[in-house]
Amino acid sequence: MTDMDTQLPANRRFATLADTAMAPRFAHDRMLSLMAQIVLVLAGSALLAISAQISVPFYPVPVTGQTLVVLMIGMAYGSRLGAATVMAYLVEGGMGLPVFANGGAGWAYLLGPTGGYLTGFLVAAFILGLLAERGMGRNPISTALAMLVGTALIYLFGATWLSSFIGFDKAIAAGVLPFLYGDVAKLIVAAGLMPLAWRAVRALAGKGDDAAG
Repeated sequence: MTDMDTQLPANRRFATLADTAMAPRFAHDRMLSLMAQIVLVLAGSALLAISAQISVPFYPVPVTGQTLVVLMIGMAYGSRLGAATVMAYLVEGGMGLPVFANGGAGWAYLLGPTGGYLTGFLVAAFILGLLAERGMGRNPISTALAMLVGTALIYLFGATWLSSFIGFDKAIAAGVLPFLYGDVAKLIVAAGLMPLAWRAVRALAGKGDDAAG
């Protein structure tokens, strides 16, 4: 447990990646801290929009990096900031910005067959943020476990909603099974990236403390 962890509210045991990155610079200035959080939300929602448009050839179907970005935002930002970021992304799309997959936009898209996955993004980001606030996501194993939980939540909401349009069996066949290999690959990527991100942020935070001293 770090010094930053000991400064948190009683209902939180561990600092998130975002907490640790911002602490040396904004810990004593609420306005700057708020502005930094707004920047993180805007940057995160932009990254979600970009990741939704880029597909990578994979077996048996191409995959995007969007679920990876959603889950890593939850782990890096924490529950409230992570959920706020995904909510901002959903509102941007609902208001007509072409931020959803294949340039989709509008409230009708949110209520369409794939809308359940978008709801799952919000829930998964919040839950993974809670897990991060309890110390998960700092090493490969806990990151992989958190990713597994988040992926399951996205499929739970996505396939359940999709089944109301095409039936349960078809929802599993079309909306879950083709993407499992890609999700395993994303899990492996996240398990490698999150610990590296923690090392980098801790190193920068340490330099910030030295400079402040």
